[in-house]
Amino acid sequence: MRQKLASFFYGRYGSDKLNLLLIVLYFILEIAALFIPNLIAKLVLYAISLVLFFLVIFRMLSRNIAKRSAENAVYLRLTKGIREWFLLRRNKWKYRKTHIYRTCPSCKATIRLKRLPGEHTCVCPRCGTKFTVKIKK
Repeated sequence: MRQKLASFFYGRYGSDKLNLLLIVLYFILEIAALFIPNLIAKLVLYAISLVLFFLVIFRMLSRNIAKRSAENAVYLRLTKGIREWFLLRRNKWKYRKTHIYRTCPSCKATIRLKRLPGEHTCVCPRCGTKFTVKIKK
């Protein structure tokens, strides 16, 4: 049985970030439908969640790997700014005791600096602008 499953899934696309988003949306709609008293609205939410479920299954079992990869690449490109914003917030919290974050005055890039008290001259890795940073203890 294990060999038959392995041979069935061989050459299939599998899961990616877009599928993960669709699964999360599916569960959100299913849970929201539980709390809505209006029958028509509930049926609409169930219908949309069912479509999302079948879309996830279709994408996972698809043999057209190039097309599914292109769909995922478009999704990743569209959500890049949001994902980077959350990553920056997570890193600021994670390294809050050892590093500080400053913005380059020229290109507005966020730069991570070690938390060493004093006045330092920094060079932006993106644009090469030199600027001074005062770090308090």
